[in-house]
Amino acid sequence: MIIVTKSGATPAEIEHIVERIAEWGLKTEVSHGAHRVVIGVIGPEDLIREKPIAAIPGVESATPVLKPYKLVAREFRGTESKVKIGNVTVGGPEIVIMAGPCSVESKSQITEIAASVRDGGARVLRGGAFKPRTSPYSFQGLGIEGLKLLAEARESSGLPIITEIMDTKDLPEIEKYADCLQIGARNMQNFALLKEVGRSKLPVMLKRGMSATIKDLLMSAEYILSEGNFNVLLCERGIRTFETMTRNTLDLNAVPVLKAETHLPVVVDPTHGVGVREFVPAMALASVAAGADALMLEVHNDPEHAKSDGEQALLGHEFAELVQQIRKVAEAIGRSV
Repeated sequence: MIIVTKSGATPAEIEHIVERIAEWGLKTEVSHGAHRVVIGVIGPEDLIREKPIAAIPGVESATPVLKPYKLVAREFRGTESKVKIGNVTVGGPEIVIMAGPCSVESKSQITEIAASVRDGGARVLRGGAFKPRTSPYSFQGLGIEGLKLLAEARESSGLPIITEIMDTKDLPEIEKYADCLQIGARNMQNFALLKEVGRSKLPVMLKRGMSATIKDLLMSAEYILSEGNFNVLLCERGIRTFETMTRNTLDLNAVPVLKAETHLPVVVDPTHGVGVREFVPAMALASVAAGADALMLEVHNDPEHAKSDGEQALLGHEFAELVQQIRKVAEAIGRSV
């Protein structure tokens, strides 16, 4: 249910609306606009429908949310959400670039790359400490040691860090080091994990599954928000199609669709979307033109010897050159980097 207050509703009236709804055992999410306040009511639909919400003083309208995803629906907030990763805000006019290696491999590697991407224009450092791999014999990441190295790279570079979580049992340890949690494509429908990060105080970036529809992605995000964590980013990272010339097919249709359907910021990962280094820049520029709020790019200082995904990682100078091109596209559509 979406409540829109009357123009000029007083703080006391708004407080009364929230208190009245709480008395019925329902939760609220309040968003303040320029002239009106939008209040989202959270709870069982049958219970919400039977309550005389429209009769509460200060309420102008009360409209049911008919979509299966309630909390992520754009109508629920009535305005675009902004998510903070450390001191960096995603969802405003500035396009945020997240960059770093697929996997943390050593102190010298992650420290060098962190400095390189910071100087090149990145605002957030990405790096995997726990790595889900198709083969059980592939490099799985450094685990806790990788988290510690990421934290050291944050100290030296000043960049907040985003890293993947794969298992609910790892959350308390990852929360000690990370600024943002990433749910990878393979875990998009790991509902126990979604609920667990929904109770975390850290923001969450949820990646679209390889064979997931946009609706599937939104319903997975709903799990996180339903546990109380509204600091969620949605990431398009390519889907599996019949095409074999690239690693995946980057579905840029998803960007405007998600922007229309939800209030959550949208991230695009063109690196995994195509999986071929030479095609990443073109898809990064297209992602910005399509309306992405942030980009996630893989950068490595020695791709030839990378322990994972070296074939799709940009070199430091290639990343810096790409950021300059991204800046031009962003300016052309009235945004900045």
